[in-house]
Amino acid sequence: MPQDNNFNELVAFLTVARERSFTRAAAKLGVSQSALSQTVRGLEEKLGLRLLTRTTRSVSPTQAGERLLERVGPRFEEIQFEIAALSEMRERPAGTIRITAGEHSAISILAPVLARFLPDHPDINVEVIVDYGLTDIVAERYDAGIRLGEQLAKDMIAVRIGPEMRMAVVGAPCYFEQHPRPGVPQDLTAHNCINMRLPTHGTIYPWEFEQDGRELRVRVEGQTVFNNIAMRIDAVLNGLGLAYMPEDQVQSYIEDGRLIRVLEDWCLPFPGYHLYYPNRRHASPAFTLFVDALRYRGK
Repeated sequence: MPQDNNFNELVAFLTVARERSFTRAAAKLGVSQSALSQTVRGLEEKLGLRLLTRTTRSVSPTQAGERLLERVGPRFEEIQFEIAALSEMRERPAGTIRITAGEHSAISILAPVLARFLPDHPDINVEVIVDYGLTDIVAERYDAGIRLGEQLAKDMIAVRIGPEMRMAVVGAPCYFEQHPRPGVPQDLTAHNCINMRLPTHGTIYPWEFEQDGRELRVRVEGQTVFNNIAMRIDAVLNGLGLAYMPEDQVQSYIEDGRLIRVLEDWCLPFPGYHLYYPNRRHASPAFTLFVDALRYRGK
């Protein structure tokens, strides 16, 4: 390759190869798809090798492209990391932090912290991707993720960012006018229950209970399945069935009488949310500040 080669060509190829899409890569790099395609073709011509296989529906590296991605990609990441580290010498911490989290943790934990944190740190940007799946933060290039304490991988650094949690089974008064209140979790099989589907496994989320050391997982049925909190709350308030919700999301409705709680003695506290991230030698000042802002310090 000529010594005066523009290294932007390598960056362009690496981005397309990782994203498997010219559209996503162009958006990420802030260039047009045609300009990006021309840049990659220029690199292929200089090398005398085809690096990408292009079809109308997909883009994938050739054998040569895969080798270049595996050998050169990590080195470029090191260069980018060191260049980013130089910006840390500025007076104010700066940079973008990418977080993946479930909807409930994003609402109950992240949102209040961001409201306090961001105004004091105008050079720090935070991108939050809401995802119910157990995302591989290393493969997906996130700085950190949020999971319940019982779901954490052992090879990650974990920081507690929230209190213990409890779930609550609730129904509207109008629903209980037509149906008896369940006395034990097994009674739920006779009720119309508002379900949530887990994208990780494609299955309906089982309702989990515990009492006196006895654990139960009940697979309930019902007319509705939703994948977000707002629609489940709306459905239970409208009397469409029973819902299994994080306690903090329905507590106000219980207190004002719009919802009735059942099976409370079967819903015990469990470990709350933790921020988790790979063991790194050099965490950026921006990331360190953000972790400290999220850290749970108790009441």
